[in-house]
Order: sequence, then structure tokens, then C-alpha cells
Amino acid sequence: MNRRTFLKHLGLTTVAATGIANLFADGSPAKPPNIVFIYADDMGWTGTSVEMIKGDSTTKSDFYRTPNLEKLAAKGMVFSQAYSPGPMCTPSRASVLTGRTPAELHITTPGGGRTQGSRKMLTPSPTTRLSEELPTIGTMLKAKGYATALLGKWHIGRRDNAGMYGFDQHDGHTQNDSNGTDEDPKEIFSLTKRGIEFMEKTVKARKPFFLQISHYALHSPNQSKPASIEKFKSASAGRIHKEADYAGMTWDLDASLAQILQALMELNIADNTYVVFMSDNGAGGNRRRPNNTPLFGGKGTLYEGGIRVPLIISGPGVKTGYCTNSVSGTDLFLTFAAWAGAEVKSLDSENLTPLLTGKKNTFERRNDLLFHYPHYGHGPQTPQTALITDDWKLLRDWEAGTYSLYCLKEDIGESEDLSAKKPEMFRNMVKTMDSRLKETGAQLLTNNPDYDPASEPKRRKVRRK
Repeated sequence: MNRRTFLKHLGLTTVAATGIANLFADGSPAKPPNIVFIYADDMGWTGTSVEMIKGDSTTKSDFYRTPNLEKLAAKGMVFSQAYSPGPMCTPSRASVLTGRTPAELHITTPGGGRTQGSRKMLTPSPTTRLSEELPTIGTMLKAKGYATALLGKWHIGRRDNAGMYGFDQHDGHTQNDSNGTDEDPKEIFSLTKRGIEFMEKTVKARKPFFLQISHYALHSPNQSKPASIEKFKSASAGRIHKEADYAGMTWDLDASLAQILQALMELNIADNTYVVFMSDNGAGGNRRRPNNTPLFGGKGTLYEGGIRVPLIISGPGVKTGYCTNSVSGTDLFLTFAAWAGAEVKSLDSENLTPLLTGKKNTFERRNDLLFHYPHYGHGPQTPQTALITDDWKLLRDWEAGTYSLYCLKEDIGESEDLSAKKPEMFRNMVKTMDSRLKETGAQLLTNNPDYDPASEPKRRKVRRK
């Protein structure tokens, strides 16, 4: 059935059906859709001017401005409770690519782990690279006839690159450092330009495409256009966010999104292209710079500030509005597979299509969300594991040997431990956490028999504001 016949079958004219010209009646694309995945680095949940919870102004920045992300959110779906698979870049990136948690991949920290003899716990030594035997977004989509590109930051393995994992076009073994300049900070605009050129080339070749732009922004050090910095130097600082150079870098990143959206319109493929925007982990570090309020903690922790991130999806059949289900970056694997018509399996990935198309009652998560960071971070951070079941979160501190239970719906800042008040919920979640760690083959910590408290480095306490 050709397009005109299909539209006539629905009782629609070409003009009247402009918004669904490439959709079947159930909202799914009538031809293989394109996918543009824009992956920000270290952008916190409140690092944009989009409210992450509808009607709650405390869930957006009081200083940073992202007008183009606001436009994307207005025509797509905002996930209020979306999580990065891990609290740092490498674990999250490997998990998104494969739909598997860092615990299962044994990629739980960048650069390999260390066993610190001066600490109370001996930490495991994780793998430093991703197995080439695992299906990835690249290999899966390439097998379905897609042209694939992953541009920008890679940061998985010491010598590997995206070309080894199914991507036709990539930038080699890139890590955190960029070759940014004053007019191209963090390579934001040159990355975007090459992404658009990739889209133009594949559209001309009449192939569907997957394009991932992995930005170096907003990772430190801060870098933005001089004009962007000046824009925010003259603006009134917020109570939470105040940094003009960071605000400028955020503004520049947002400006590149406008270029992508404009290119999709000019190529006449906007109505058959999904645009996904996400961050790889929370902002800042253990001392919450930039501040993640109202969330507690930051990058390198399993508190909400370290793993709750922006996720916005727009595209064919996607309903506008907000989704409050707890979802993870691992879910993108099966979601992309569903869009492309690929049949793959994954223990920790769920197809988000029912949520995106407004069929929430048909969505069911098979496994609770597991987060495992069995390492000592910078400053006060100690090894943690977290489990999230809807609005409930269990957090384990391996060094202290303690658990905390939080109701995120009522206590997004994780300030009140409810383990004593909700004993049955607490026991069930501890049991589930243990089961999930065993199921994924997670690497665990052991007690250090040579531990000497006197030799342990001094650590600052994490303070709540």
C-alpha cells in the first residue's frame, strides 16, 4: 500500500494527515524511522530550563536557559524519573549501548578499579572494556539496514572505538578531552555539523540512520563562547545556580539542538525521526557543584543527584506530556530495537514504546532498577548499591554495612530513612537487591583484613543543604 492509498484508507487527505503521514493507525512508523540520540555529559536533572516534574519550578534551573530543549519537550515526552545506569560516564555509556547494567557488564567505574589497601573494604577490579561479542545498538541497527554513527565522546576501553561495535562513522578512541575553541566550545558545533552532514549523506542514499552525538559538554573544565558567558554575566544569578561560564556552556549546547531540529525539517524527515535527549549521569561531584538541589548528592554517588537525569523523547506517535514511571538509560536499547523492528533480548532493558504512545497500562517492568558502584569515589564517597522499585529506593552503604529506605515521591531529597517505619517493604527490597546482585553476577566487595583506621585518608563529610 503506497502512502496516498494508505492515507485514503484512513479517510485522510495528504494535507490533513501531515502530522501522521509516516505512521500506521497504532502510531508506529510506516517505514524504518531515523533516530537521533543526543547524549549530554554531566548534565544534571535540574540543569535545564525544562521542568522535570510538571508544575514544579524547583525541578528546573533558576539560571541556566535551554529554550530549544523546551521546544523539544513541548512536542514530546518528558520522563520525570529517568536514571543513568551508573553515576559516572563509562558505566552508563556501556550500559546504554548494550541494554545491560554496569553490574552485569562488570564495567562499574572509568579506567579500571583499584583495591585500596588503606580502606575498610577491598574493592573489585572491573573490566576495562566492552566485549565485542555482545549485541550493541550499533550492531543491532546495522543488521536492520541502518547507517550508524557515533560522534564525539566514546570513553569505553583503553584502546577501543565505536567502529568495533557496529558504527560506520566515529571519532576513534576519544575520552573526556575535546579540541574546543572559543567559537566551538567543547566541539559542540563541529560535532553537530558533522552529524548533520551524516544525516544528509544517508538521506541521499535513501537509508534509515542512527546518529548518536556524544557531547563533551558539560564535562569540566567549563568552556563556552565569550558572547554566551557575557549573556549570563549580565543576567541575575539564581539562588541555586550562579556560574556564568557553565550557564554559557549549557546555552551553547542547547543552541546546537536547534541546528539538528532545523536540519531535520530541511531534509523533510522530521515526521519520521525520533529525537532522544539524555545525560550520562548527574552533575558536579560529591560536593554538588553544580548544585543538584532539590536532589541530594552528585556525580560519583548513587544518591538521586548522581543518577537521576533529564530524558526527553520526541518523534512519530510520541504523546506530548510527562511520564512518571521510573526508567533507565538501559531501556533505550529495546526501545530503539522496537522502532527499527529488531528482535533482541535484554535482562535489564524495557521497550518504552507503550509509555511513549500513551499505553501506560500495558507497560510492565520485569526487574527493579539496579545500580551498583562498588568503589571509593573522590572525597567522602563510599561504595554503594541502590535498588529502585517505582517510588521506593533502597540504598546500601557497603563500608558502614547499613541500608536506607526512601520514598522518592514524598522525599526526593532522600532525607528520611523509612526502613524502621516500613519493615516489610524494607525486608522485601533487601531480598530483591541481593537476588539482583546474584542474578547479574555483580562483583562484590570484601572486608580488608589489613585495615588500619589510623592509615585511612581523611575524608570530608557529605553535607545536606
